Amino acid sequence: MTTADPHALTGAYAVHALEDEEHAAFERHLADCAACAQEVAEFTATAGRLALAATVRPRPGMREQVLTRVTSVRQVPPGAASSERVRRGVRRGRRLTRWALAASVALAAAFGGTAVWQYERAQDARHQAAAAERHAEEIAGVLAAPDARTRSVRVAGGTGTVVVSARRDRAVFVTSGMAEPPRGKVYQLWFAVGQTMRPAGLMNPDRASQTVLMRGGVDGASGVGITVEPAGGSPRPTSTPIGLLEIPS
Repeated sequence: MTTADPHALTGAYAVHALEDEEHAAFERHLADCAACAQEVAEFTATAGRLALAATVRPRPGMREQVLTRVTSVRQVPPGAASSERVRRGVRRGRRLTRWALAASVALAAAFGGTAVWQYERAQDARHQAAAAERHAEEIAGVLAAPDARTRSVRVAGGTGTVVVSARRDRAVFVTSGMAEPPRGKVYQLWFAVGQTMRPAGLMNPDRASQTVLMRGGVDGASGVGITVEPAGGSPRPTSTPIGLLEIPS
């Protein structure tokens, strides 16, 4: 995709459809164009709405219909066999069963620890996948909320946009083209509540553009701040905010 007008690339950027060179060039443009930053945030919210709209629930009663059909479908009967062939099969089956049992015991002794480890790893992977899915759904829910409101600010050579849904009491912070923090440092998000700053999450120091679900509810907060903190974050800001935004109403 190529175009001479970078303002026409906001939609493609929001859905990650730009080539690497165009992506980098557009992020440089985005750092100086508040209109495009606003449009990118709106397109991102629209993409979230479309993703949610693609979800289809099964019609009521489908489960009962399937279970009813299962009970009415006749299974294929087993093939007939002569009694002698059956007896030979039983004797051979008993011998094989003894050998199989012995082999199973040996394998269990040798690989039991490995099986348990693999099971635990699989369980961990499933839990992580479920958590990631819930996290993505929360972000999409905020971006797609009918009452979502946005506000943008230039920060660290790029653009930061906060998307707030009062109905969901959650906020998402979307960045574009931000410079990497100094080595050993991280960008930290905060909610301004009265005269205090409440920690609201850390940003990935290796990504110039990212979408962060801010930690905690929005209710009671008047603004959002971004500071540079030691790796791992801080319970309270240790530096002057490099960006401040009012909570959009």
